[in-house]
Amino acid sequence: MQNLHPSLADGRWFTMSLAEQLGNVGSEYERALRWKQRDETHFQNALDRLLELLDLTISDRRWRNHRLKELVRLREVICEELCGDKRWGEADLRNYFLYFGLLARSDK
Repeated sequence: MQNLHPSLADGRWFTMSLAEQLGNVGSEYERALRWKQRDETHFQNALDRLLELLDLTISDRRWRNHRLKELVRLREVICEELCGDKRWGEADLRNYFLYFGLLARSDK
């Protein structure tokens, strides 16, 4: 499969903090939510980008510790929320990502 974010997949992603990585994943999550009821093609594109960024985060060797379990579970919950019939609560995931975005901005 072709990388949707080639410059990030080539190593730039792995120089970002966890907060920056998950803040970017959260941006794609927001896009996917917006497009879910409006346009299937745009929704699928946003979901593909979201999963690629999350998979890059999961593959980051720095998070091969207690964080790995949470990241893999996060991927599962997102897929269930956006593609399945299980509802975890959009607001909970939105808040989860919001805090990472705020943390990433405060570090700069």
